[in-house]
Amino acid sequence: LLLVVFLHFRRAVLPGLSVMADLLGSILRSMEKPPTVGDQESRRKAREQAARLKKMQEDDKKQKADFRKQMETLISDFIQSSSQKRKKFDPMNKLERSILHDVVEVAGLTSFSFGEDDDRRYVMIFKKEFAPSDGELEAYRSGEEWDPQRAEERKRSKELAQREADAAAQLGPAPEPCPNSNYKQKYSHLIGTVAAKEGAHTLQANKAYGCVPTANKRDTRSIEEALNEIRAKKKMRVMDTESCGPSGQ
Repeated sequence: LLLVVFLHFRRAVLPGLSVMADLLGSILRSMEKPPTVGDQESRRKAREQAARLKKMQEDDKKQKADFRKQMETLISDFIQSSSQKRKKFDPMNKLERSILHDVVEVAGLTSFSFGEDDDRRYVMIFKKEFAPSDGELEAYRSGEEWDPQRAEERKRSKELAQREADAAAQLGPAPEPCPNSNYKQKYSHLIGTVAAKEGAHTLQANKAYGCVPTANKRDTRSIEEALNEIRAKKKMRVMDTESCGPSGQ
């Protein structure tokens, strides 16, 4: 009877206890270990760095808001002023210029940036009714002060030059100047009466010998003709010697 009870207890209870033990072990293994001193120091530094970064972002945001508010005040004063047609600001960085351009656009004005170096670029704003002309913008881009009187003089000079060019185009090309004397006749004792193209000798190409004229070749005879001519010359010398022999004795 005891044996039967023991076997029944083993079959019914022990498997459940084994499952609970495995579950408890897995829970204990998944739990994080308590942080060490080094981990605590790293977490503290990370929290401090995050706090500094957040403060820097807040300060930067506040500076941008303060600068925008300052620009809005200046733009409002410019709009209310009846004597100001344009306003030139001090050099600004890229972020400040972008804020100013945005404020000007919202206010319904016109703005331009001038200057070559990024740190020395400045902004000029204009009222809509006094928008700058192309000549005025060109002067500012060249680093010059705008002078309406000087610009009008330049405009008149350009118009006059254009009218003169149009008139010259209608008259046609100017005649080439003619010298008073003929240099060929004047210096004929030095260069002769035949010069340049007229004095060039044309070579007639020979298909067999390229561009060398036939007359310039050294010998046009064949080998047999040359040997026959040599034999004839020797025979003539022998005959001359024999004919001169008796008179010489």
